[in-house]
Amino acid sequence: MEQRYLIDSNIVIDYLAGKLPAFGTKFLDDLVNASPNVSVITKIEVLGFATTEKVKSPLLSFFAASLVINLNDPIVNKAIELREKIKIRIPDAIIAATALCENMILVTRNTGDFDRIPELTIINPWKI
Repeated sequence: MEQRYLIDSNIVIDYLAGKLPAFGTKFLDDLVNASPNVSVITKIEVLGFATTEKVKSPLLSFFAASLVINLNDPIVNKAIELREKIKIRIPDAIIAATALCENMILVTRNTGDFDRIPELTIINPWKI
C-alpha cells in the first residue's frame, strides 16, 4: 500500500512561498504532483490569512488541486479523544485526528504541536 501524507498549514505556506530547503522542496514537489491531501482546517487557516488577490490566487489553485478532507464523525470523535488525553488546540487536534483516521503521515514544521501523540507519524520537511 502506498503511503499517504497530510500536509499541515505551515507547510502549505512555506512550500508556496519557496521557503523550504532543497530536500524539503523536492519531497513536497512529489506530494503536490501526486495530488496533495489537506484537512479542511488547513484550508480555513491558510485562506483565512490571505490578504490580497496576489497572495490568495496561488493558494486557491493549490486547494483546487488538493483533496480537502472534511470533518466526519470518526475525525470529530478522534479529535475529542485527543483533546481529552492531552492539551492540544482544536485545529491541531482536528489535523492530527484527520491524519490518524485516514492513515496518513502528517507533514509539518510544528512537530512540538503533535509530538505528544505517539500513534501519529510526523515528517518535518525542514529536517529531511
